[in-house]
Amino acid sequence: MRNFSSVQKHWMHFFCSFIFIFLSACFSALEASNQYNLSLQQQNRSNEVMALLVFKQKSVDADPEGFLNDWRSESLSPCSRRGVFCSTYGKVSMLNFTYAGLIGHLHMDDLIVLESLQHLHLSGNSFFGNLFLNKASYPSCIIETLDLSFNNLSEPISETFLDSCDHLASLNLSHNSIPGGSFNFGTSLVELDLSSNLISDSSILDYSLSSCQNVKLLNLSHNKMSGKLGNLSSCENLSVLDLSYNMLSGDIPAVLFSDFSRSLKALDLSQNNLSGNFPILEFKNCDKLMTLNLSNNSLYGIGIPQSLANCQLLENLDVSHNSLHDKIPAALGNLGNLKHLNLAHNNLSGNIPSELGLTCGTLVEFDLSGNNLSGGFPETRLNLGNNQLSGNFLSEVISTLPSLQILQVPFNNISGSIPFSLRNCAQLQVLDLSSNAFTGNIPSGLCSTFPSSLQRLLLADNFLSGTIPSDIGNCKNLKTINFARNHLSGSIPSKVWKLPNVYDFVMWGNNFTGEIPNDICFGTRNLQKLILSNNLFSGKIPVSLTKCANLSWLSLSFNQLTGTIPAAIRNLQKLSILQLSYNSFFGDIQTADLGSFPNLIWLDLSSNQFAGHIPSNLAPQTRFDPIFSSKGGYLFLRDRGRSDCRMRNSLIYSEGISEERLAESFDSNSCSSITIYSWPSHLIKRSNGTIVFLDLSFNHLSGTIPDSLGLMSDLHVLDLSHNRLTGTIPNTFGGLKEVCLLNLSYNSLQDRIPGSLGLISFLTDLDVSNNNLSGPIPSTGQLTTFPASRYENNSGLCGIPLPPCGYHPKTDPIQSDQSQNGKDHSILRNVDWIWVIAVIGYIVGVAIGVCIGNIMFQDKEEWIIDRNIHYVREVYKLGFSREFPAVQESNIFTGLVVLFVLLEGCLEFDCGM
Repeated sequence: MRNFSSVQKHWMHFFCSFIFIFLSACFSALEASNQYNLSLQQQNRSNEVMALLVFKQKSVDADPEGFLNDWRSESLSPCSRRGVFCSTYGKVSMLNFTYAGLIGHLHMDDLIVLESLQHLHLSGNSFFGNLFLNKASYPSCIIETLDLSFNNLSEPISETFLDSCDHLASLNLSHNSIPGGSFNFGTSLVELDLSSNLISDSSILDYSLSSCQNVKLLNLSHNKMSGKLGNLSSCENLSVLDLSYNMLSGDIPAVLFSDFSRSLKALDLSQNNLSGNFPILEFKNCDKLMTLNLSNNSLYGIGIPQSLANCQLLENLDVSHNSLHDKIPAALGNLGNLKHLNLAHNNLSGNIPSELGLTCGTLVEFDLSGNNLSGGFPETRLNLGNNQLSGNFLSEVISTLPSLQILQVPFNNISGSIPFSLRNCAQLQVLDLSSNAFTGNIPSGLCSTFPSSLQRLLLADNFLSGTIPSDIGNCKNLKTINFARNHLSGSIPSKVWKLPNVYDFVMWGNNFTGEIPNDICFGTRNLQKLILSNNLFSGKIPVSLTKCANLSWLSLSFNQLTGTIPAAIRNLQKLSILQLSYNSFFGDIQTADLGSFPNLIWLDLSSNQFAGHIPSNLAPQTRFDPIFSSKGGYLFLRDRGRSDCRMRNSLIYSEGISEERLAESFDSNSCSSITIYSWPSHLIKRSNGTIVFLDLSFNHLSGTIPDSLGLMSDLHVLDLSHNRLTGTIPNTFGGLKEVCLLNLSYNSLQDRIPGSLGLISFLTDLDVSNNNLSGPIPSTGQLTTFPASRYENNSGLCGIPLPPCGYHPKTDPIQSDQSQNGKDHSILRNVDWIWVIAVIGYIVGVAIGVCIGNIMFQDKEEWIIDRNIHYVREVYKLGFSREFPAVQESNIFTGLVVLFVLLEGCLEFDCGM
């Protein structure tokens, strides 16, 4: 072994120490880089989790459906949360909170920080606040889809809204209460929907029509915009334009349709105040036009534009409710794809051109009602509804048309008896004489031929009397029989009950007596609607009725029926509307298993003698209900004055019923507060809807109100009054975001009125009087706007509108918890634990490496060096045989490897090797 002088050893020790420190720093820097990339990914996830939690804390005041229950701070991954979708790189790319039932002040800034967010779906909630983004804080965003439809937004759109979102392709703000505002959109926008708001400023319309280079869908319908139509030449790619239901005025420019691009497929300008000479409009670039709706305006002129024949793909043409006059042009017969043609309620006259017969192969709807047409009639189909026809033309003219298949003359003034000569129309399939002034008996022999062709027989809303002829039972092909609102009496013939193909059996509003037969539905299971309300039927509900497997509407209200609800009624799995009110039914309500109907949306059991507890399973999610796509309308008789009217808060089937005539029948003192509403659009259910009407009032129900009733997010009317209910008002009732009538009066409810009721935006009628409630009336929402009578006879209640009580409620524990959580989150947000661990590991690794190196170099004994070389080599092998997960262990490993290299070099130098 070579001997070294002290100077040489000193320089060797210095050189080795320098090399050790230098290499240690290099290896540590390389490892720190790898750890930095890993920690950066973890930091991004942490930042996204924190952004989501901040959004929940600041923008969600209430979550009655528990949509965000799994959004807990301890979860390190944002992608595991409900409604959150991530890209392949683990970053949040889409948020979908559609119909989640969230309530709160929306802060979009908290979501824009998600740097990979492309699609944001917040429709169907109750968010409110302004549409504002701080452009300085968020200079750019990559959002492509933004859907805020069906919320409670009510403030103007900010000028800087979405300025920085250069990739936005679809923006939907429909079905809110936005009053207007101004904002710019870029060339990336393809779809813009601002329909069903309160926009009155036409500047949005002007900007949209002048800056729609790449826009394909523009919907500004159902607003309050006024002004004139501007230049549309810049809309080169526009496919759908809907400006209907506004207050646009002025003449339609003659070249309007020439300005459009050839890509236009649908144009709707209906329900405005537009005027102009319709025949001079030029239809040139309409190669792809399929729908044109100009109805309910003030267009005038002679006939129809001849150039409309250029629109060969046109399927839907509606110019009804205008002031067009003269003859129907024969050129319409050249539109070979026409399916729906509506020229009703104009001043058209003359004959119906025979050329329209060329469209019979495609025409589905053809409405010429409300005109002054004359001459001959088409011998197959005749619709003269909604005119002012009178006299004897049915017997003198119509009965001479033996080939007539469809005769529709509803909503006229035809009086007298139904002519017997209608029996001559042997091929008649549809006979609609509804809403006229016919008197006398229903004529026999309407189905004298065999087999009978008659499929729809509608005689509703007349003044017919007597009994139903038994030979109506010969109409074996009848699908609809509607005799509602007449003065018919007696028992319904057995043969009529057993018609094999009937879908709709509508007899409400007469004086029929007798019992519902025990063999109903034995011969057929096609029955979908059985509406027998407002008669004098007696007896029990027959068990055979439960075999009507397709029954969707059962109305037996306002009769003299008794007994219990058959347990087998649960077999009616398609039942959507069940009305049994104002009878003498009794028994435990739970035995009927009313929660087993997957499609139930309307339940009225009021004014009976039902007992037991309210079923907790009345609030399941319902599937799409098919009955609302069928023919016929629906009227809701809303009682706004707590009257004794028998038909208060009732839903009636209104096909063939004159709304004006119905309103006149409610002029008596007992029904003077009834308001009639058309309800078809409100009853169209989405795929996850719930009950919209629940009335269990005036029974003998007991027990507590189930919390599950608060999950009925689509409920409009809830009446549990005049029962024997106890317990408290559920706090979950804050989730009834659509309810407008809530009546809990005349029970024995206790404790306080929950503050969550103040979250109900559409509540217009609340009654909790005559209970045992106590404490202050919450000052939130509309609760203080109701009269004192709605709170009276609760000895412990106080506060507006009752006398003050001087009591200030404590802070809501839920808000307190949210505030504390917010503080905890802010503390954690300021601590970067990954870098703390990395720094500690680096310091420990370097320190250990230096210490071991110094000890070994100071030890002159060779056996010590040999032993440490062996140890370091083993560590070296171990380090490359597995991955050290912790940052501290990796830096220790780096120090030991550097030490091994250093010792190997020094030993080689010292031994002369």
